[in-house]
Amino acid sequence: MTRENRTVHDSETPGTVESRTARLRTTHEAADAVAESLRPDNTDSIRMVVEGETLTTTVERETTGGLQSTVDDAVVNLTVADAVIDTARNYKS
Repeated sequence: MTRENRTVHDSETPGTVESRTARLRTTHEAADAVAESLRPDNTDSIRMVVEGETLTTTVERETTGGLQSTVDDAVVNLTVADAVIDTARNYKS
């Protein structure tokens, strides 16, 4: 898995409630399998789009702390899913 970038936008204006957004673009040999393995755990604040080997994960949360926690969890989950799928594909009995 390679992580290309991590962008966080904090656009709160006094008196309004706006969401914070982070976008993770990762590449995987089996991006579609990684995305499908994570979909059951996704909440309404997480969207995933697969284009070839690229998986784009977008996270929106109301607080910066919530965004950080969700992004941290997403990175760990992406790493584990990628490793498990890679191990399963390369397993030799």
